[in-house]
Amino acid sequence: MMTETSSAPALSPQDALVALMITVSASDSTIRTSELLTIQAIVNHLPIFADFDEDRLEGIAQTVFDLLEEEDGLDAIFGLIKAALPVTHYETAYALGCDVAAADGTVLQTELELLREIRYEFEIDPLHAAAIERAARARHLRL
Repeated sequence: MMTETSSAPALSPQDALVALMITVSASDSTIRTSELLTIQAIVNHLPIFADFDEDRLEGIAQTVFDLLEEEDGLDAIFGLIKAALPVTHYETAYALGCDVAAADGTVLQTELELLREIRYEFEIDPLHAAAIERAARARHLRL
């Protein structure tokens, strides 16, 4: 368990991507089953997670939850992610966040606000962000 004086553990690039996805899922204070299944599917199928140890998921989730309870927790999460993730993968992180937000078929206001913050923090080009968002909508559209 973390205390206010302890620092969060360093993350691997894969940990950082998982932390971002969990942060998006937790942004509306409810982690939906569809979001968890999407995170699990992403981790199981994308090449970027080929050597990721799935046993780390619970610890990463706990780190995110602990930080979100702190006053500047979101800033701390962004700091950890940016320290672990190469700039070349910021758009990947945003795409994964969009997929998690769209997973349940509805993107809530709190999720939209977090995605906007991610775009700002990671300096995602607005046109690239629009394309990523549209692709996530298309992948998660229901009949």
